[in-house]
Amino acid sequence: MANHKSSLKRIRSNAAKRLRNRYQAKTTRTFIKRLRAAEDKKTGLELLPKVVSMLDRLAKKSVIHKNKAANNKSKLTKFVNGLK
Repeated sequence: MANHKSSLKRIRSNAAKRLRNRYQAKTTRTFIKRLRAAEDKKTGLELLPKVVSMLDRLAKKSVIHKNKAANNKSKLTKFVNGLK
């Protein structure tokens, strides 16, 4: 166990950040699944900007790699454009 005040605070703040990151990543994955389950183009076009924004936010905070975010955005955009 850490003894310094600053290291104890760092442990607490890291735990809080980890929970926040996990929550945001899980929420993003849920929205990606909803988008993939979309049957019509209208629903896809409504969800796509929200999902892209979430992916950009995760990449900006280094929760996921920027290339992973770019790959996901590209695939999802292609998917939505292919809907009828």
